[in-house]
Amino acid sequence: MSYRLGVDVGGTFTDVLVVEDASGKTWRGKVPSTPDDPSRAVINGARKVCEEVGVNPEDVNYFFHGTTVATNAVLEGKGARVGLVVTQGYRQILQIARSFVPGGLAGWIVWPKPEPMAALECTIEAPERIGAGGSIVRELDEATLRQRLEALKTEGIEALTVCLINSYVNDVHERRVAEICADIFPDIPVTISADILPEMQEYERTLTTVANSAVRPVVARYVQHLRESLVEWGMNGQLNLLRSDGGLMSAEKSREAPVSLLMSGPAGGVAGALWVARNAGIDNLLTLDMGGTSTDVALIENGEPRLRRETSVGDLTVRASSLDIRTVGAGGGSIAHVPELTKALRVGPESAGALPGPAAYGRGGKLPTVTDANVVLGYLPESLLGGDMELDRKGAWLAVKSVADALDISVEKAAEGIIDIVNEHMFGALRLVSVQQGYDPRDFALMAFGGAGPLHANALGLLMGSWPVVIPPSPGVLCAYGDATTRLRAETQRSFNRTNDQTSDEEIAALLDEIGSEVTADLIAEDIAQSEITLRYEIDVRYRGQAFEVPLAIEAEAFRKGTGLARLIQSFDTEHKRLFTFNLDVPRELVNVRVTALGPSGELKPGVIPSGNGDPSGAKLRDHKVYMGGEEKAAAIYARDRLRAGDHIVGPAVIIEMDSTTLLHDGCVADIDDHGNILIVQA
Repeated sequence: MSYRLGVDVGGTFTDVLVVEDASGKTWRGKVPSTPDDPSRAVINGARKVCEEVGVNPEDVNYFFHGTTVATNAVLEGKGARVGLVVTQGYRQILQIARSFVPGGLAGWIVWPKPEPMAALECTIEAPERIGAGGSIVRELDEATLRQRLEALKTEGIEALTVCLINSYVNDVHERRVAEICADIFPDIPVTISADILPEMQEYERTLTTVANSAVRPVVARYVQHLRESLVEWGMNGQLNLLRSDGGLMSAEKSREAPVSLLMSGPAGGVAGALWVARNAGIDNLLTLDMGGTSTDVALIENGEPRLRRETSVGDLTVRASSLDIRTVGAGGGSIAHVPELTKALRVGPESAGALPGPAAYGRGGKLPTVTDANVVLGYLPESLLGGDMELDRKGAWLAVKSVADALDISVEKAAEGIIDIVNEHMFGALRLVSVQQGYDPRDFALMAFGGAGPLHANALGLLMGSWPVVIPPSPGVLCAYGDATTRLRAETQRSFNRTNDQTSDEEIAALLDEIGSEVTADLIAEDIAQSEITLRYEIDVRYRGQAFEVPLAIEAEAFRKGTGLARLIQSFDTEHKRLFTFNLDVPRELVNVRVTALGPSGELKPGVIPSGNGDPSGAKLRDHKVYMGGEEKAAAIYARDRLRAGDHIVGPAVIIEMDSTTLLHDGCVADIDDHGNILIVQA
């Protein structure tokens, strides 16, 4: 027997999924995360599940992993000290930046400008110059460069970046500078922008390459330690990490280009939701991934998740492809508080995390959290993780009482207020990916997962008007499903910078074929057969004079037939009008050309559950009480593993399983489909 392991690390729990390749049978598990060393929870969880089901580590052929190591390094400011080599005269490129200040009108008064990821004292100039067309304007002065690099040794840098002007059209100087850097600094990684982002716009290219250098040593150490731990355990299968754009990259590649991992963790949930949606026959979908620390939302249209050409983590925004995921500090561990000044209830963004966690976990936490509010209202049962974690109901009640006392209301009303506020936070995030992108959320289903997502999904469906609300099987470990069902991905782009009247279908077709050969070679190097590789093409288009582009998917064959350019212009006008409600009668500029290579998808058969007669009484555990809509109401608790296809449940009700709990509101009903999905609609 051969197996695959999918492991996703969250802020509170680490999720594990074991898949038997031949049958598609799965086993799942959750263990508390270990923030001090995430790999410890990864190994502990993998060992635990494999031992429970009798899987030998040597039978695990593939290990798929979504990680937050790169993300945390950026958020916590724990990246490497980076040295930067730029063209003569461009030493302050990171300090000047784009003169853009986020926030409201008065943001410039109070906004603390973040420190550049490569300090000015760690930045040196290379005497050289490449022209805009790629010609050498000034030859590289290697002797002077060596002197400046020797002086850089006193700064204690841990990684080195080379980003020279116009290297995206001619990288000869960058590669020679990298050779000299490797000679003088043989023990630290050297990254060049031509490998990371061969596109125009010097600041974005420099920032992205510097960010890659900053997290490169951190990710390399983590991957090396994880690989050693897996080998020690007895697993010698292939280790792949999830990219921000929902694809996979090999562990070896991740050491060179870790900037592609900045949104690795959230991407797993979208990939898993996409797999469930395809099997359930749902094309348009909003996703809600609520964990212990934060909530991630995304939009899937016509079976494809929306991609962004930028990845944002904290104050850092780099030019790296990622799924269009928006994150808010709203999770089960989000802490509720009442500021003395305003006496207005606030929830988050601070979180109790894995340790000590919510008061209900009984690990020493005393502060009121969203989880504690759910316990007080009766939305959570007495235990989690299939009975492995008993909940401290009294501790949760006492924690929420501190909020109730500050507001001079009942504990139940305080708990309901906490839930309402956290739901509004998530509602705002869902509007960002739907309404503010020109989509009507009523045209989309809503799929909720993560440990806490199903508890809040029905309420979000009511707020959004998105039906049905879909709760997939094993929602608490769906991110691990995503890790195990996605595929290897490689991407390369080129700046093109021609208007539609300056180019032709033939020229674009030739460029697409050239770039396609490059990315295909990347996957062939990962032992993927050429016959199993799929290519996808995109072009970033804008009206001449605009400062932003619209990425558009294209078909290379259309350009080979001579119809691609006309179709591209039509698609751009349609998308621009959807986004901004107008079009312009000016030439369209093709800015960047991008090709993505995809390996074979990981086949995982969806489970089919036995059929029932519509009566869920066989799954009913007991009668129950919940506080909902300002009053206590009669409800019932159901065991999800006893539900059958066709069962019909009337709210209010609580449906429990090993890794999550689903709350069904009053006035709503739930039906179980053939694959075990819970489909919630208004009665």
